[in-house]
Amino acid sequence: MVRGKVEMKRIENSTSRQVTFSKRRNGLTKKAYELSVLCDAEVAFIIFSHKGRLFEFASSNMQKIIERYRARARETTTVDKSTELEHYMENLKHETANMAKKIEILEVSKRKLMGQGLGSCSMDELEDIDGQLERTLKIIRARKTQLFNDEIERLNAKERLLLQQNASLREKCGLRPMLLESAPAYVPAPPPTPPAQPKERGNYSQSTKSWEVETELFIGFPQMRCL
Repeated sequence: MVRGKVEMKRIENSTSRQVTFSKRRNGLTKKAYELSVLCDAEVAFIIFSHKGRLFEFASSNMQKIIERYRARARETTTVDKSTELEHYMENLKHETANMAKKIEILEVSKRKLMGQGLGSCSMDELEDIDGQLERTLKIIRARKTQLFNDEIERLNAKERLLLQQNASLREKCGLRPMLLESAPAYVPAPPPTPPAQPKERGNYSQSTKSWEVETELFIGFPQMRCL
């Protein structure tokens, strides 16, 4: 009678699951024993059931087999780490070489942008460099304009704040608000007119009248005329 293929999934029926567990465990123990005897191998296994019960098999001493497994696992881990480190160093070398090539290309491009080493450049390369410089200048000028505008806006805001503070202080001191109009330009006063010279005796009456009008007695500093 041919056995049907068993579907690999958890058996829902607890009785059937326990029966299958017992059969498969016994079969596994039998196969492990045959392997250890026929092939002179050290075989051990540990099984915990779904209820937590422990089942184990060892062809020799279980503790010695476990210690041997741990030692072997440490050696494998050390070898794996060494191999991993070698691969990591190789990757670092490749990355370093690639970075060196990129740096060399950037250095050549930088020298060409600075106007050096242009003797080997073709017309297309020179036009490309010219376009790059034009684009760079546009970006720099735009940034410069933006900084100027930002600085002007900052100074305007500072001026408005100072004017507000000044107005507040003048109000606290009981002073009139300061006019923001510009002060008139200073106009110098014209030079004083020299006194008239006395006329001849023939015109005595007119000179006497002139002296009576223009001559005044004044004691003190001369007064300044203001416009």
